[in-house]
Amino acid sequence: MPFATEIHPVAGTLADSTADLLVLPVRSGDDGPQAVAAGAWDDPADLDALLPAPLADLLAHYDLKGRAGEFAQFPVNLAPGRGLVRFGLLGVGAATPADLRTAGAALTRAAKGRTRAATTLPHLFGPGDPGAAAGLTAFAEGALLASYTFTLATSAKGPDHVAAVELVSPDTGAAAGAVDRGTALARATALARDLINTPSAEKDPAWLAARAVEIADDAGLSATVWDERDLERDGFGAILAVGRGSARPPRLVQVGYRPDDPVGHVVLVGKGITFDTGGLSLKPNDNMKLMKTDMSGAAIVLGVLSALGALGARVQVTGLIAVAENSFSGSAQRPGDVITTYDGRTVEVLNTDAEGRLVLADAMAYAVAESAPDTLVDVATLTGAAKLALGTGIGALFSTDDELAAGLSAAGDRSGEQVWRMPLVEEYTETLRSPVADLANIGTSTAFGRPGATEAALFLREFAGDVPWAHLDIAGPGRSTSDDGLLTKGGTGFATRLLLRWLTERD
Repeated sequence: MPFATEIHPVAGTLADSTADLLVLPVRSGDDGPQAVAAGAWDDPADLDALLPAPLADLLAHYDLKGRAGEFAQFPVNLAPGRGLVRFGLLGVGAATPADLRTAGAALTRAAKGRTRAATTLPHLFGPGDPGAAAGLTAFAEGALLASYTFTLATSAKGPDHVAAVELVSPDTGAAAGAVDRGTALARATALARDLINTPSAEKDPAWLAARAVEIADDAGLSATVWDERDLERDGFGAILAVGRGSARPPRLVQVGYRPDDPVGHVVLVGKGITFDTGGLSLKPNDNMKLMKTDMSGAAIVLGVLSALGALGARVQVTGLIAVAENSFSGSAQRPGDVITTYDGRTVEVLNTDAEGRLVLADAMAYAVAESAPDTLVDVATLTGAAKLALGTGIGALFSTDDELAAGLSAAGDRSGEQVWRMPLVEEYTETLRSPVADLANIGTSTAFGRPGATEAALFLREFAGDVPWAHLDIAGPGRSTSDDGLLTKGGTGFATRLLLRWLTERD
């Protein structure tokens, strides 16, 4: 759904604005909070005369420390005939990108019900400050993502988001470039969220495949879809097995971005389980309520592909999304079945609720055999164990390549989407051995306890070949149970901005 809020750099001062919420940034520091009044009024004395008390007294009265996201507002009378407007003080911390991302989200949420807000935030940076672009990009990400909504309600559920945020800037051209980048990153994430939040009654594999083709067409990308007959012909046994229990057959979709003279080739693989009942290994009802979001990996891959051109990515990127509904019926796969994956290996299915790794295995094996990538990255809401280990704020990262892992971790830090590298413990590979097949889809031994996230990663590693590979398990941060900061209840699109930064900020 389109963002409710737009961000526009404007020239002049805060005094020139006709917005109904005027906002000064407040820095934190060792000497206490400091309101940054540059760009507000031509004469600072004019500002003091309008406020109910000196700025220092207002900071003390509202107990503001300048921490990122703090906000206080009060009415002021700017000019005869104009009437009262709201005046705000917004904490921006040390004005790092992370602080400004938080501040942007806080401003959008505080400005609900207002028509326009204006802030002098660009005046935090001096001429030529190398941190200005990253800071304003992050602010735009935060402000826009906090204004994201997804609803099928027929009536409004609360006050409208602010329609526009004006950035009063000494250099509107530079600010516009940074805001455009932040907007592209946020839109890609919003696209992923829209796909994730769509109810599964509508979102079957054919629907998601059709949306992938539409997204590719809109972005000037190539797209290929395998239906169930194509999957059978080409040997995608794992995707077919997972989708066999549903009346709505599976799909595989390939979307391609190729710039002129690409500097490398990355394949992104996304898990696209449009609804996960667990199959015959049936989930409890409470766990099943969230399962329209089990195709988050596929949505994130599509969000990333949609924005590569706008962000000027120089690397070739192929996206593969393996799409199936994991349901139960007389034709569903059974615990104990043995299936054959794309690369010819056999897998004993001991738990039909460990289905995500199966569809990913087929797509990864195809990528290695047919796409000749330099790097392979998969992303999935894969295991509850990753959520238990790291909570809901951090994604699990597994990788066979130290440089790749470091690059993804650094991109996550820049995006505010933190990942933590987890070990690929070689001893645990023995738990995936099956007496009747090449592999089992869950551990066959409790000798090491139940290292579920690592087991899943080790299973996927079997299908990465010799290609440098990383696995992002986003089961924790992929879903939000409340509106908070940049997040709204539902799918988060976590890792979309991480992957875009990693792909576009390359040498």
